[in-house]
Amino acid sequence: MNLLSVEGISKAYGEHIVFEPLSFGISKGQKIALIAKNGSGKTTLLKIIAQQESPDAGLVNFRKGTQVSYLPQEPVLDPNKTVEEIILASGNQTLEVIAAYEKALLNPENEEKYQQAFEAMDQHQAWDFETQYKQLLSKLKLDDLSLKAGSLSGGQKKRLALCSALLEKPDLLILDEPTNHLDLEMIEWLEAYFIKEKLTLLMVTHDRYFLERVCNEIIELDEGTLYTYKGSYSYYLEKRSARLEQQETEAHKTKRHFTKELEWMRRQPKARTTKSKSRIEDFNTLKEKAQQRRNEHEVQLEINMERLGSKMIEMHKVSKAFDDKVILKAFDYNFQRNDRIGIIGNNGTGKSTFLKMLTHELHPDSGKIICGDTLKFGYYTQEGIPVKPGQKVIEVIQEFGEFIPLKKGKKISAQQLLERFLFDRKKQYDFVEKLSGGERKRLYLCTVLIQNPNFLILDEPTNDLDIVTLNVLESFLLDFPGCLLVVSHDRYFMDKIVDHLFVFRGEGRIEDFPGNYSDFRAYEESAEGQESTERKPKIDWKNKVENKPSFETQNALKKIEREIAALEAKKENVQNQFAHDSLTPEEIKTLSIELKSLEETLEAKTNAWLELSLQME
Repeated sequence: MNLLSVEGISKAYGEHIVFEPLSFGISKGQKIALIAKNGSGKTTLLKIIAQQESPDAGLVNFRKGTQVSYLPQEPVLDPNKTVEEIILASGNQTLEVIAAYEKALLNPENEEKYQQAFEAMDQHQAWDFETQYKQLLSKLKLDDLSLKAGSLSGGQKKRLALCSALLEKPDLLILDEPTNHLDLEMIEWLEAYFIKEKLTLLMVTHDRYFLERVCNEIIELDEGTLYTYKGSYSYYLEKRSARLEQQETEAHKTKRHFTKELEWMRRQPKARTTKSKSRIEDFNTLKEKAQQRRNEHEVQLEINMERLGSKMIEMHKVSKAFDDKVILKAFDYNFQRNDRIGIIGNNGTGKSTFLKMLTHELHPDSGKIICGDTLKFGYYTQEGIPVKPGQKVIEVIQEFGEFIPLKKGKKISAQQLLERFLFDRKKQYDFVEKLSGGERKRLYLCTVLIQNPNFLILDEPTNDLDIVTLNVLESFLLDFPGCLLVVSHDRYFMDKIVDHLFVFRGEGRIEDFPGNYSDFRAYEESAEGQESTERKPKIDWKNKVENKPSFETQNALKKIEREIAALEAKKENVQNQFAHDSLTPEEIKTLSIELKSLEETLEAKTNAWLELSLQME
């Protein structure tokens, strides 16, 4: 059953075209993810479908009676209303019946009202729904219903808006980055909830595990065109790769044809026949196709890094509390070169406080934090880039200088650096306040990295970044030779980047777990299973993941792979030189010696690669 038809909608703000005519439909039961680069108009498209904005042209048609709920990235709630009032305002009649019943329970002497409320619960079959409603509030940690919305944090507001949207039980649920501001426990619960419930979803999310497990269809907005993939995220990646390869082949053929037609055009006299005029028109069409360029540039990160001394950070018996809330209790740790640590834990367990103490924004109540002389922090915070009214994108970078140093003594202009971070010349002169959320985050990331840190702290770096930028950021971080400390709710990102975890348990307890997030979840599930039987000995989790390849092993493997690729290219070049008829016997001898040397080096590198690969298994 078709719930929604989008027909030829387009949107522009002044001269900036967000997207041109788009058309697609949504049927009942579909769980669709919308994927596009930052600045492509994902949020605008969701707002138009949710009827929060109007398109410049085209229509959005809903099946009669279709109820829609929309969760924006930054929900706007009435600051004077309580959590309970906002939930009841969702329009779900069953919730009103439950509220009346709970109110009647508080006044048991009024038997008539209690009986009416009891019968209404039966009539609306509200008993099961009450259980679901309470469970939902508990899972999203919205326990105090009397709190005013104005006193809530950004994360609490997002969770309240999500709760309200789910309780509406809509026919179509539209979600813009639903996992932002949720801790890992909440994300996994929401994932399981969406898998189990028969919902129709349209959402934008960067959480790739969430995409893979929840969605059964992917819509990609690429270069102004919509592409539909009826399958999971991994299916989308496979088919998208095949599509891009086919487009590349077609583009190559078009350019070759264009070159031939260009030669013909240049040979033609000024007087044209009817036949040649037709061919000229075809040539102009062909020219447009041949000149098309895919805007597929990747973020290139070649930032220099300050020299790293032997001492990083030493934490000795560090404790911190706010009144009765204990954040750290006699914590000890010495950070080492190439440490790649992920920080996980429920909201409110002190993760951000821990980072602020490391960077001396906060001081411990007791204990010492000793920093090395060569230490240089790069701190990417959740607050993002401070927006100055009237400031342009390029002016943000020029505050650090007109030229930025890169590796190996090279330097680059502010304009060129921004181009590498996917800001074209026109975008560089946009006002920062006009950028999308993801574009601001990308600009902020640029300002952190160009300061050449050797100790990089990233607090929720994946929020609002598109998947293309995430993939490149991950590649950069895998090669980053300094110390890395990451707080993230993105499980895929954590699995790829970190090799051990600080697990914030609350009440000042921090565990150092030697593995990535998936290792940790496997251990937790095993431990829970053992605890339930109460018969087996406690699992030795350190031995469970001791064979995990080190960061140095992973780096060495990547380095050898690059060397092998370079050697194979050299070998092919030498082999091609043998095809020249003009080679002298002496030149042939020199090339033969060079080829033999390359083959021997290649064999040695391949053997080394095989040995390291065995360690990775």
